[in-house]
Amino acid sequence: MTFTEAERNATSNHLSLLGHGAWKHSLVLFIQERPSEEKAFEVKGKMLQWLVEKCGNRYHVLNIMNKDDTQVTELLEEIEKMVAGNSGLYHEIHRERLQEVEEKRTGEERRAEERRKEVQRQRLSFSSTKGDTLLSELRIVLLGVKGAGKSSSGNTILGREAFQTGQRSAVCLKRQGEVAGRQVTVVEAPGWWACLSPEDQPKMIKREIVVSQGLCDQGPHSFCLVIRADASFTEQHKTSVQQHLSLLSERVGSHTMVLFTCGDLLGDTTIEQYIESEGEHLKWLIEKCGNRYHVLNNANSTDDTQVTELLDKIEEMVAGNRGFHYEMDKKRLEETQERRIKEEDRAKERLMKVEKQRQHLQSLKRELPHILTFLQMQSFLVFPPKCKCTSSIKKL
Repeated sequence: MTFTEAERNATSNHLSLLGHGAWKHSLVLFIQERPSEEKAFEVKGKMLQWLVEKCGNRYHVLNIMNKDDTQVTELLEEIEKMVAGNSGLYHEIHRERLQEVEEKRTGEERRAEERRKEVQRQRLSFSSTKGDTLLSELRIVLLGVKGAGKSSSGNTILGREAFQTGQRSAVCLKRQGEVAGRQVTVVEAPGWWACLSPEDQPKMIKREIVVSQGLCDQGPHSFCLVIRADASFTEQHKTSVQQHLSLLSERVGSHTMVLFTCGDLLGDTTIEQYIESEGEHLKWLIEKCGNRYHVLNNANSTDDTQVTELLDKIEEMVAGNRGFHYEMDKKRLEETQERRIKEEDRAKERLMKVEKQRQHLQSLKRELPHILTFLQMQSFLVFPPKCKCTSSIKKL
């Protein structure tokens, strides 16, 4: 596996959080996952060599498929050598900085608990309004950047492989199924590029975001804005979300919920702690969506409780909207759909033209041997002006 310059910069930046002396107390631990590794280990690549040299040429190889205790003993001996090389000293902790971080962490945990309680109060209020009656049908639209996990989330919600993961689509995809006693419709809109500004996004993606609402009869009950829980939500992401949601209408916020994926990567961290620690941009988004959010662990799609809870939250959101689903801007939707139909017709015409051209070229290709044969036969009757054969033919 190649150690890139981006990984080098990331390693350097993260290790700098521990103080400038951290490099003197560090060694590189290489992990091997093969049952046996006969070849001697080599440090290859400029970036990886830089890392090993930065750590004082200290490194160790640990084969996690090999339960031999000697490799662990050797690792501990390497660490003892490093300590001896540092005059027996350990890495000194920057006490003031550590205290600041711990105070910040404590504040985040306190705010996270306050957020959790506020969400619980809100849910109880909407639940009492909703009553015990389940909606017979729920219509959901999944929005977000490419790679956020929309297809996996759709599969988890429907409880089957309804969407193909790992394959990108330029158009909306609609799937349906019965989930927890409800008829559920899931529409996956194509994701936009996180690295591009909204004005630089392909026009087709923007068009399909508008079209996505029209694939839900009468209108969607919920837009789920899919975001990975293992990646930073930056100011660029905030701007991108703002401008893409504005393609729908100003009312979309009251019908939108943030759907976090990669819930398995949070570990013991609660989603509220993640929200509070991530920064103001993510908290802005959560507030923009009425403090509505949910976490899915798509790696454990057999856990039905997480899907049932999501559907309950959507129903509570509908109750908070006085039982109404999202009202589409029908005029804008019709205009977008008309443009889409015209583009599809022009695409079909282009395809037919290309196919006709290909068939013509293929027919020429089939006739080419016959043409070449004919030309070769004709060449026997063509002679240079002063050829002796020419006078012979005249005599005849």
